[in-house]
Amino acid sequence: QVQLVESGGGLVQPGGSLRLSCAASGMAFSDYDMGWYRQPPGKQREAVATVRAAGSTNYADSAEGRFTISRDNARNTVYLQMNSLKPEDTAVYYCNARWVRGIRIYWGQGTQVTVSS
Repeated sequence: QVQLVESGGGLVQPGGSLRLSCAASGMAFSDYDMGWYRQPPGKQREAVATVRAAGSTNYADSAEGRFTISRDNARNTVYLQMNSLKPEDTAVYYCNARWVRGIRIYWGQGTQVTVSS
């Protein structure tokens, strides 16, 4: 059974930093593109960053230059380092896994990030 478990969310002041983690189990982690999505209050879920199985990365314009996605295949974990956080980054952040060999998509349960003074 595939599980994606996010952690690291919380309350942070504007300009602060957080690092989110997503621990995967029950899957061949290195065969999955991993991503972070977020859903702000009252809005649709949106892509934040992706790290592919081969290692390349992509970022939403809102995340470029402030967020860094990385993966540790030995630990089956993907990270999202978020710096210079803004109130508009407030959202539930979700981990996503997409199998590179076909159509299998998995989601974590989400972790709340609140940026407020």
